[in-house]
Amino acid sequence: MRWSVRGAETALAAAGGLALLGLIWLVDAPGRLLGAVAGLGLLALAGSDLLWRPRLAVDDTGIAVATPGRRARLPWAEVTDVRVDQRRHLGLTSRTLEIDTGDDLIVLGRRSLGADPRDVAAALTARRP
Repeated sequence: MRWSVRGAETALAAAGGLALLGLIWLVDAPGRLLGAVAGLGLLALAGSDLLWRPRLAVDDTGIAVATPGRRARLPWAEVTDVRVDQRRHLGLTSRTLEIDTGDDLIVLGRRSLGADPRDVAAALTARRP
């Protein structure tokens, strides 16, 4: 099983970045600077989505994680806990998947997984020997 950023979100980020870069010549100098920074930021986001794909993969031997900070292959013996952290703030609920190895804590959100972290945690727990 594999999870990664949804392709539509990556395409939307890339299209938005290109559109901003294409339109920066229609505004004044400060607007050009802000538009260029935003456009390049969206293109960088789309590039990172493609570069670190899939973000999470699982099989019978363990878990593979690819994030901008690290690429790791974790055997099941190293994984001490898989849980979902849920928080409410200002009426919004956020959920993250936490994979604990004792020494490290890997945290992945809904956008990175392309799925609800609760569903991913259930799939990981079911796959774990």
